[in-house]
Formats: sequence, structure tokens, C-alpha cells
Amino acid sequence: MGYAGILLVIARITSRKSRETEGNEHFYVAGKSAPWYAVAFGMLGASLSGVTFISVPGWVATQGFTYMQMVLGYLVGYGFIMAVLLPLYYRLGLTSIYGYFEERFGPKAYLTGAGFFILSRTIGASFRLFLVALVLKMFVLEPLGWDFTGGYALSILAILGVIWAYTRHGGLGTIVWTDTLQTAAMMIAVIASAVAIAHALDWTGWEMIENVRESSMSNWWVWNDWKAPNHFVKHFLAGAFVATAMTGMDQDMMQKNLACRNLREARLNMASFSAVLVFVNILFLGLGVLLYTWADAQGLTIARADSLYPSVALGGTLGWGLGLVFLIGLLASAFSSADSAMTALTTSICVDVLKTERRSPQSAIRMRKRVHIGVALALFIVIMLFSKVNDTSVVSAIFTAANYTYGPLLGLFAFGLATNWKPRDRWIPAVALLSPVLCFGLESGMNTLWEFSFGFALLPVNGLISFLGLWAISKKG
Repeated sequence: MGYAGILLVIARITSRKSRETEGNEHFYVAGKSAPWYAVAFGMLGASLSGVTFISVPGWVATQGFTYMQMVLGYLVGYGFIMAVLLPLYYRLGLTSIYGYFEERFGPKAYLTGAGFFILSRTIGASFRLFLVALVLKMFVLEPLGWDFTGGYALSILAILGVIWAYTRHGGLGTIVWTDTLQTAAMMIAVIASAVAIAHALDWTGWEMIENVRESSMSNWWVWNDWKAPNHFVKHFLAGAFVATAMTGMDQDMMQKNLACRNLREARLNMASFSAVLVFVNILFLGLGVLLYTWADAQGLTIARADSLYPSVALGGTLGWGLGLVFLIGLLASAFSSADSAMTALTTSICVDVLKTERRSPQSAIRMRKRVHIGVALALFIVIMLFSKVNDTSVVSAIFTAANYTYGPLLGLFAFGLATNWKPRDRWIPAVALLSPVLCFGLESGMNTLWEFSFGFALLPVNGLISFLGLWAISKKG
């Protein structure tokens, strides 16, 4: 309650301008006046999310530090965003980045791009909140005997209600500052966990670093098995394309960059965010080694990777204080990804689908407020559907399937930037829908026949198929 109260106080202060002017620009892009350093730090929390906070430390048992191959690939993608995409978005003066599709291709391409974003971000944000709520249910509600009928649903409603309350006036103008707090809360939780384990094992700071470095789980590179989904070439290339598509072509992440005062500050934001993100991921993976070391020392049985961090932090072996810090970090990870997703979805629906900029200012504001509530309810419904499935492997598959939807976005942007050809607008939705289906068949077939997996590199393959599909329906313009 205290943490939620702090968020509401920040919202009250930062949304004053929005309440005074009752303008949508503050909600959508923070009045294009957000300081780049605050945006960069807040973006860390939004990019990490509850999935990273809970899952990444658990990966080291089977994957080691190989995830860093992908993180290094991110830097190439972020470089492309700074060099090509940000100048494009600022030159066109966009509020929604999918406005580029209307200018380049036509109205159906515009709606297709926005539709794929709305679908993928709804699924992605719902999954992230579902995972956090599941941890709260298993490790907090059930041990306290609060797992009564409807208790799980009420906890999700409470989280979404708090997010709606602190974003309803200020939108991105508020999120820039609340995400700064939430990123700090996550970092404090991770650092406190590492320090607590090192202290319990009677290690100095240097001894802690040396034990992580010498661990069998600290291997970064995979060179020998080209069929493996985490082979270096696949992971590195995938990282470059994932960063380009899921950051540079994602309204949620780019909306924050568009909130900066100018292109120069947006580039500073991306550059600093990129550098710090590498360090932060090393920190999370290093924590994973420490958590497994402590779990082994205590004889703890870890059923699955996602339960590693909460089992250790909330198990009581390191003190109740760490459990409290972990819970605050966990809530921060949920809020930081869901609040920006809720705002980005509201922006895309209003600007791209409903064309609220064509309405009077008062009508546009009323519509935006209704859509904002509708987005919160939609997220609640999808999360409850996930909970009904009651199988995290199935839900994870649904979440993974959502990644397929970025392939058509990658193909559309690549085709628009690399060619002067004009696809027939009416056929673009068909190409965008067919491409993920073909990718799924390709991945399944190659896995069955040759035990080969593209892994995360399936995203650029998806983009290439979309690109070729757009070429097939084009005429030179």
C-alpha cells in the first residue's frame, strides 16, 4: 500500500500540467519535454519486466550466460535505431510510429501495423502480469491463507487499478518518473539479494565476483553445435533483429523516445540505455549463479527455473527483510512494464484506429479516457484466460507466439526503408497474416526433420518472408 501511495503522489505532481491543459499530448508523449536521462533509466525497468526479474536468474542452470550473446546483438539493433529510425520518426513528427506506414504504403498497411502491435503488446503485457501474479499467489497469498475464491482475480484487479489510477491523467508524462522509481526498486532488490547471499556465505565482494566468474554456469559462448537455438551466430543476429523490431518498431518503447525534447536527446537516451542494459543483464545472470549456489548449500529443491528467485528470497533463509525488498522489486517490475504498455495501447488505439486527432480536443480527451479504461479491462480478461489454462508451459507458448507478430512489422519497415516499390495496399494484411503461419510451419518442419531450431533467429526469418511477400505484391513506384 505504501509503495502504491508513493506512485500516486508522483502521479499527482507530474500530471498537474495535463490536468491544467487537459491535453492529450502530455498523455501520449509527455509534451515532448521529458529529460533524456530519466527516460533512459525508466526504460530499463520497462525492458526488463517481471519476466526478466523472475526468469533470467533461473536460466543460468541450463543456459549459462549465453543470453549475453543476444544482449551484445542488441547493441547493433540499438545502433540502427539511433542512426535510422529515430531520425525518421522525428522528421515525420509522429505520435504513433505506425503513421509511417500510412504515408509510405496506405491506410490498410497503417491499420495492419497498428493491429499487430496491439495484439502482441496485449498478449505480452498480460503474460508478464500473469507471471508476477502467479508468483504472488504461490508465495504470498497461499502461505498467508488468502487464496480464497476470487482472491487471485482481486489481486490482479488491484494491480491494474493502481496502474490505471496513476496513469489516467499524466500518461507518459507520469510514467517517465514512476518508471525511474520502479527501475531503482528492481536494481536495489537484485543488489540486496547478491549482498545477502555473499554475506551468508562469508564472501567478500571480490570473492563473490570470482566465484561467479569461475562457476560452470558462467559460460558465455556456444560455437560447437550449429543446430542449437543458442548458437552464437543465431543468438547475436537474433539480438540485433529483436532489438530493432521489438524496441525500434514497438510503439511502447519508441513512445518514450518520442517524449524527449529533440532527436539529439533521444539518441543520448538510447545510447546510455544500451550501455547500462548490458551491465544490468550481467548482474541478473550473476545473481542466478549466487541463487543456485545458496539453494545448493541449503538443500533447497527448485522445481523449475521461474521459482528459483522467489523460493530463495521468500524462503526465510536470508531473513524477512530480503523477502520484503524482493516483493517491492517484483511489484515494480510488474508496474513498469504494464503501465507503459497500457499507455502505448491507449495511444495506438486512439491515434491509429479511432483517429481521435480529427475530433475536437474535448471529444478526443473523453475518448482517450474511455479507451484507457477499456485497455485495463482487456488486460484483466486476457490474464484471467491465462490463469484458466493453468499451465505455464502452454501460456509461455502463447507468449512466444506473440513474438511472431513482430516479423511482419520488421518486414514492413525494412521494405519501406530499403526500396521505393509500392505494394498493393489491399493485399498487405494478407501478407502480414500469412508470414507468421509460414514461419511456424518452417520451424516445426526443420525441427522434425533435422532437429534444427532457428531459436530467436526466427524473427528475422519472419521479417524476410514478409519482405518477399510485399515484393511479390508490389509495383515499382
